[in-house]
Amino acid sequence: MATTIGQISAVNPATEEVIASFDAFGRDEVEMALAETHDAFLEWRDRPIAERAVPMRALARLLRERSERYARLATLEMGKPIVEAKAENAARYLADEEIRANARRSIVAFQPLGVVLAVMPWNFPFWQVIRFAAPALMAGNAAVLKHASNVPQCALAIEEAFRDAGFPQGLLRTVLVSGSAIEPIIADERIRAVTLTGSSDTGSRIAELAGRALKKTVLELGGSDPFIVLGDADLQLAATTAVRARNQNNGQSCIAAKRFIVVDSVAEEFERRFAKGVEDLVVGDPMDTKTQVGPLARRDLLDALERQVDESVRAGARVLTGGERLTGKGYFFTPTVLVNVTRDMAAFREETFGPAAAVIRVRDGEEGVRVANDSAYGLGASIWTGDTALGERLARRIESGSVFVNGMVASDPRLPFGGIKRSGYGRELSAFGAREFTNIQTIWIGPAEGQQPTSQPAE
Repeated sequence: MATTIGQISAVNPATEEVIASFDAFGRDEVEMALAETHDAFLEWRDRPIAERAVPMRALARLLRERSERYARLATLEMGKPIVEAKAENAARYLADEEIRANARRSIVAFQPLGVVLAVMPWNFPFWQVIRFAAPALMAGNAAVLKHASNVPQCALAIEEAFRDAGFPQGLLRTVLVSGSAIEPIIADERIRAVTLTGSSDTGSRIAELAGRALKKTVLELGGSDPFIVLGDADLQLAATTAVRARNQNNGQSCIAAKRFIVVDSVAEEFERRFAKGVEDLVVGDPMDTKTQVGPLARRDLLDALERQVDESVRAGARVLTGGERLTGKGYFFTPTVLVNVTRDMAAFREETFGPAAAVIRVRDGEEGVRVANDSAYGLGASIWTGDTALGERLARRIESGSVFVNGMVASDPRLPFGGIKRSGYGRELSAFGAREFTNIQTIWIGPAEGQQPTSQPAE
């Protein structure tokens, strides 16, 4: 990413070439976008949910039709391998609920909040926006999108897709601004809530700014997901899944497995299988359909990952495979497996945002849970065992927003998604996500039970 004063540029991380540049929005352009989005909200909020669903279904068709074009944009701007880049419960989720109380009728209604500022990351540049926007707009809200500065073409393409799908003009507007320009947008009275998917440090800053204005926030932040392998696990399945869970999207995923916590009795065999699978991954040009791991999205991310690996090795970790950046053009790092990792090393303590896995040995599942919870993060986790009842019991003790037993952590529109601790708060997806950006309004209709209305004399 190369962002200078007044300009936002996209850099191809495989070649380090600037592929597109845009003038950053000035104050007047931001004002026009906010005004247009607010006006669109005032019209949109009064539409019945059935009518809101019409352009939403059209959007789904457009995304499928344009998948090749949008996949190419994502690949060029952030290096996602091309094979990964290829997205009517709202009425039920948002329907009024009647609750028995002391009134003739008590209703809980879910009313839209207004314009939501969405601060989105680069690593899944389409999915993460749609994941927020679909339920938020179906609830009657509007959105202003401040996307990551290294994916400006994706940001503009998303706005185009919503416009072409038939949503009211301006219901979702992209603003091309740097992170430093976000404070006055959050403070603007037309912005009623903020959602962020990004780093924990950025989340703290956004929460502070929104908190000053008493605005609702939903934060989906970083993760250092544990991948616990017990002694009775299917090792081949666990190792094969581990390769994908760590290296999908070039290892640049909040919910990627990062800390592989393995019981001693099977650790050596798991490490052998895991390292072999990682070693066999094809690294290269992300536009090549054979490529499984492309470059990191930015040079600073490459530098950070190299530091974390080097510091861990100096502290006693051992490299089974990988462990270094590739020479030549592009922000490439060889897919890496570190063993002999201890809880004081950078590879364990910090979020590693790239294709580097840390393997930690434990005595049993009890110690595995303690090690898993010894983290500032709490986004996702997985447990591998032949005893699913044990897996469920251990899952309830894991400090994370989701735990998958014998499966890879993933977001599913049918299930709530989010984290705890430094992984954020609030939920996306499912009924829980649909209601995050609503005013949960109580409507009480009297008189109270047992109280008869008083007749008024005629005048």
